[in-house]
Amino acid sequence: MSRVLIVGAGLTGSLCACLLRRELKNKVKIVVWDKARGSGGRMSTSRSPDGSSHSADLGAQYITATPAYSQSHHSFYAELQASGLLQPLLAPIEGLKQREGSVDYVTPRGTASIVKHFLSESADLCFEHHVTGLYRRGASWEVHRKAGGSEEFDAVVLTMPVPQILQLQGDLTELLSVSQRQQLDGVQYSSRFALALFFSPDVQLQLPWAARYVSDSDCIRYVAHDARKRNADAAGCGPSLVVHTGVPFGLQHLERDKDEVQPIILQELYRLLPALPQPISIKCQKWRYSQVLTAVPGCPGHMTVLAEPLLVCGGDAFSHSNFDGCVESALSVLDVLKGSL
Repeated sequence: MSRVLIVGAGLTGSLCACLLRRELKNKVKIVVWDKARGSGGRMSTSRSPDGSSHSADLGAQYITATPAYSQSHHSFYAELQASGLLQPLLAPIEGLKQREGSVDYVTPRGTASIVKHFLSESADLCFEHHVTGLYRRGASWEVHRKAGGSEEFDAVVLTMPVPQILQLQGDLTELLSVSQRQQLDGVQYSSRFALALFFSPDVQLQLPWAARYVSDSDCIRYVAHDARKRNADAAGCGPSLVVHTGVPFGLQHLERDKDEVQPIILQELYRLLPALPQPISIKCQKWRYSQVLTAVPGCPGHMTVLAEPLLVCGGDAFSHSNFDGCVESALSVLDVLKGSL
């Protein structure tokens, strides 16, 4: 039985693991490693730091299905809707640009619920497994972790952001062709900060919208009443407010500690919403790699670094930075894995 390691428990990695299990069933041993303490990647649903049952989406906010993808990825949308994980966006979002024929969806249980859905049937999942190096050992890969120790696999799929791929020690960089290296070096990401403000259960946020795109701030680009936006039942919990900064602000403060940046964002938030009550807890997230601005040319879905033993890269940097881009990449990587295994 071939051992396959998928590095990254975000949408591309989780869907790739799920589809591989469905296609090859008991013919492969699938392992997923992620350096974080939970799954989701940029489809992250975070809990309140106070340990309560509050939650908020700090990453992706909703999913937009174009007419073409509604058709080509119909099975995925249908599966998630049938599982109650995806619903049409009904709440008002001020400043949202509607695309003709497109449908916007939200995740009542949080965006991370989609990732967890695909992981639930697919693989052995290991968190806090930070991959630092890849070394070719004959017909297998020896994969090293930051905490020490290593394991061998017959095939490795890398789905983390491209700069993190290029930082890996070992044989990877020597195996990349000049063209592949140039393509990876050309990938660019936006950066931003996100805040989640968690309020006590007796608080009611008096806002005329579920979310709003902000145009009159050099700091904040987007604010959302999280539960209202995702049609979620927040019974027993207080509301939560999600704030995303703009990309220029994110780049300006990228190398600063998030604890230094948080007060700047809060000051601007209370300028925009002066009647906002005080939260009982706050969580700040720095998204160094938020959305892909420049993908690998041609958006091939994947990049095969070595055919034997198989080493392949995937993720939105090889397609485009949204739900359907991750699906496209996962399908592309799946074809490579099936052909190899």
